[in-house]
Amino acid sequence: MFRGSMVALVTPMLADESVDFAALENLIELHVKSKTKAIVAVGTTGESATLDFEEHCKVVRFVVEKAAGRIPVIAGTGANSTSEAIELTQCAKDAGADACLLVTPYYNKPTQEGLYLHYKKVAETVDIPQILYNVPGRTACDLLPETVGRLASIKNIIGIKEATGDLSRVAKIKALVPDDFDLYTGDDATGIEFVLLGGHGTISVTANVAPAIMAEAFDEALAGNAEKAKALDAKVAGLHSKLFVEANPIPVKWAMTEMGLIGSAIRLPMTPLSPAYHEEVRQALKTAGVL
Repeated sequence: MFRGSMVALVTPMLADESVDFAALENLIELHVKSKTKAIVAVGTTGESATLDFEEHCKVVRFVVEKAAGRIPVIAGTGANSTSEAIELTQCAKDAGADACLLVTPYYNKPTQEGLYLHYKKVAETVDIPQILYNVPGRTACDLLPETVGRLASIKNIIGIKEATGDLSRVAKIKALVPDDFDLYTGDDATGIEFVLLGGHGTISVTANVAPAIMAEAFDEALAGNAEKAKALDAKVAGLHSKLFVEANPIPVKWAMTEMGLIGSAIRLPMTPLSPAYHEEVRQALKTAGVL
């Protein structure tokens, strides 16, 4: 359903840490103009862990309304409680989201059977396209290819965001899923290689600050133009690294503040980027030509 560069959008905030909806609307317009292929609202990068249920649904509704059909909207609706994930997913469907992205249940470390039953329950309860999201570095839980293969037989589970950085997983998963099951990378540093190996796109942090370059690079990769894709990706390679010098979304929100796109607020327990990293991130933005 979705191909190319999709942004894991930050949630801009005012000084009192409430959502800055004016800045959020400007970011939506930026991504429409930059030809980003979809917006992922209130995922990990959107500080989903610190937005309450009402805020979460309000942001999704707002993004859907302002996108106005010009760009698909994928709502982050994962939770470590199956009932909460169902509630968030239903909210996203009611808001008019095009699909949902559900991170594996974090902290409670379910078995593979538990993961299968969790996703199966959500998919069977809420009839909206759903994308699995595997990021064991943040969840302490790894959704294995064999379990992905089982889940791919459920009609409205349409793909996976695979954020391990392990490129061997592309072939492993593709061998176990139908041809129309989509594979997205969640690892910016290996994203182009992921697509050249048969993946379908990226859900990207870097796309927050370099959306046009990311959109072009992944268009070229999907077209099989490896040299052009890699040359474009080389321009933002520093961002792939420096936007993770501290936990996401700390560096990317600082970078976007530096670019004048959002204010500097971020919710505890996340804190503003340590001054020791300011120049590193600033130089990466300059090298990419976005500052």
